[in-house]
Order: sequence, then C-alpha cells, then structure tokens
Amino acid sequence: MIDVSTEELIALDHAHVIHPLHNPSGHAASGPIVLVSGQGAVVRDIHGREYIDALSQLWNVNVGHGRRELAEVAAQQMSTLAFASNYSGQANIPAIRLARKLIEIGYPNMQAVFFTSGGAESNESAFKLARSYWKLRGFPGKYKIISRRWAYHGVTIAAMSATGMSTYWPQFEPRAPGFLQVAPPYCYRCELGRSPGNCPIDTAEDLEQTIIREGPETVAAFIAEPVMGAGGVIPPPPGYFARVREVCDRHQVLFIADEVITGFGRTGKMFALEHWGVQPDVVSFAKGVTSAYIPLGGIMISKPIAEALRSLPPDQAWMHAYTYSGHAVACAVGLKNIEIIEREGLVQRAAEMGKRLLEGLKTLESLPAVGEVRGLGLMCAVELVADKATRASYPPEQKIGPKVLAAGRERGVLYRNRGDVLEMAPPLVVTTDQIDRIVNVLGESIRQVTG
Repeated sequence: MIDVSTEELIALDHAHVIHPLHNPSGHAASGPIVLVSGQGAVVRDIHGREYIDALSQLWNVNVGHGRRELAEVAAQQMSTLAFASNYSGQANIPAIRLARKLIEIGYPNMQAVFFTSGGAESNESAFKLARSYWKLRGFPGKYKIISRRWAYHGVTIAAMSATGMSTYWPQFEPRAPGFLQVAPPYCYRCELGRSPGNCPIDTAEDLEQTIIREGPETVAAFIAEPVMGAGGVIPPPPGYFARVREVCDRHQVLFIADEVITGFGRTGKMFALEHWGVQPDVVSFAKGVTSAYIPLGGIMISKPIAEALRSLPPDQAWMHAYTYSGHAVACAVGLKNIEIIEREGLVQRAAEMGKRLLEGLKTLESLPAVGEVRGLGLMCAVELVADKATRASYPPEQKIGPKVLAAGRERGVLYRNRGDVLEMAPPLVVTTDQIDRIVNVLGESIRQVTG
C-alpha cells in the first residue's frame, strides 16, 4: 500500500536518491517511472500503466516477474537461518547445494565455486584469482588483464578498468594499472578494417600480438563476454572463441568467460560458450542465477585452479573475501531459480523465442535507418545509422537512440540503448504476442523518430 502521492514520491526521489549512472536530467520531465509490480514479462507503474519489460530490467529477470516460489523459498530460509558467515571454518547448506548444482550444469572442466554478491564483484574476484593462481604456480610477474573494446565488466575500479566503454572512465581515472584492451569481433564496425570472413582470425590475432608485445610472462588472463551485452549485443563470428582458446593455451593465459548476462539460458544454452564447444578456465556469473530476485554472483573455477588453491600451506590463506559470500538466502533462491529454469524448459524456450525475436527484427532491415540487426537467443540489438551505404552514424547531438527509447516507452515497451543501438533481452518466459509487440513497437518508434 502506497501512503504518499506520486508527486511526493518523485520529490523524495529527487531529494534523496542518487541513481546508478546518475544525471539530474536522466528522468523524463514527469519524473522516473515508479514501478510497483510485475508478472511474467510485464511490469506496472504507480499509475497502473503496463510495460513489456524488453530488457528483463537489466538483462537479469530470466524467469520473469512475480514468481511466488522464489519469494516463498526466501522467506523459508530467512525464518530458518537468514545469514551465516561462509568464511573458512563455517558453511551453510544452501551454499553447498548451489555450488554442487552449478558444477553439475556448468562446463565439464569446472570444479569449484566462490560466491559474490554480483557481477562486478565476480569479475574483481576473477582478476584477483588469476593473479594469485600464477603466483602459486611460480610466475609472480603474470598480472596483466586483457579485455576488449566495447566490453562491459562492471564499474568498480578493476572491473571499470577492464570495461572497454570509455564513457565509464573519465570521472574516476586513473584506471587500475595492468589492464589492456584489444579489438572486439564487432564485424559491422571492424576497427581493424578487415572483411567479416577474416574477423575471427584477425581479432584473435590482435589478442595474440598484444600478448606477445606485452610479454606472455606478464599476462595473467583474458576476459570476454561470449556475447557482448551493454556494448551493443555483439555475438562473435564462428571460430572466434576456438582461436581465442588456442591463443590463451599457447601463451599460458587464463581465459575468463564473463557470463554475467549470458548465463542461465539467456542465449539458448545454459552457458553461452556451449554454442562453440569452448571451455574457459574461469566463469563469472550473477544476474540470471537468481533471476535478480536477490543479489548473488560468483565465479566457477577449473580443476587446476581449484587444486592450486587447495594446495596452500597451513600458514597461508587466499586473502579474498566478501561478507555476503555464500549468503544462505541468496543461495536458496538460486537453487529454486535453477529448478524453475530446468523444470519449465526455459533454456530451449529462449532459443525458440530468440529465433522469433531475431526474425521479427530482421523485417525492420528495410527501414532506411536500420543498419544491422544481430543477436543470439533472447539477446538482440538493432543498430541505427544515418546512411546504410557508408554505415555513418547519426551526430550524437541528435540523440536518435534515446528518442527511439522514449517513443517505445510511450507505447508501453521498455528497451535499452547504447547510443543509437537499441538492445533487447526480455524474460525467458516472454510470449509470442509480446515478442511481436516488441518488434512492432520498435519499428513504429524508429519510423516516428527518423521519418
């Protein structure tokens, strides 16, 4: 029950809340959309207006909104044991059970799990793990982390330093030392000037040449999203990750798969590198592990890394920790969430509905402003351009992408944009009618804004 008016709530928000990616002009003139409820792929605001949640809020409400099962299991665990430290010397049952389940559904080479509270913490943990692993192996000079331009890995200091989107840097620089970026397999806008057919060769070659230039004895790990998310939903071309794996193996560099967005069915596989038959050394996860019902993340690590940590002498500990690592309530919710994904066949559903979404969006390629449509599973994007032939972008001051976003919201669909790239990742329970509306509303909004 809401005991204050909408106007009072908006005033309180303005006075007291600093939002992520905060800017005073970030809300519409009428203030933020104050969401109060949701069911499936639909959310409702304080006025009772409904919106299709075409991005699962932040790529993370995989099983959809309004799942009473998840609320019930959280309440049950809270009433039994709400919190217990998971530091060395203690354990709790949900964390143990969830770790075992993750190893069961993860890549075959995974053996152990370290829990965090979210994606940025997971990537921070992966970077620290990579450095400590090489120290334990007798290579203390291997500390550098290589990522890709247009990557998003979080915005804590180390994660921000790996994030390859420069808009996140200026207010917080200098970035952490030891972080480098290489070319992504962004074939539509290949920064190496190569043809799409050579993309997997050339972009992996850029990684290898960077490792050689820096010195393999200094490089600890390479991190990549299987499908680049916030940077514009950029799937890799066939063969790319196979070559990445070869390069990492050749130079003794750990391969970290950032599956914070792509994990738990989003791309039509439980984990996205399954599409290409590649296994990483470390997997960062979060978001879909609980479908965002409660914060949880972590890293899965391969057998050699787990064995290195377990070989620590009695007087030495792996000095990395979070208060809420292995939080009992979060892990209980994670177990029930995975049960729902498996029971309802949501991984396969994501593949089927993703095909419908991508095919629908492809019909928009006839519009003059649509440069490229791309995606994998229920992760898709439409990139808008001022000129199809030259792929020239609109001038930033025209704010075409934000205007299309606003037009979609007025029509009852919530998308996200990176500049003039419109991004979509609806809940895995999205219906065919909702998929079709996501496509139709985007087309109407593009026509309205670009003429």
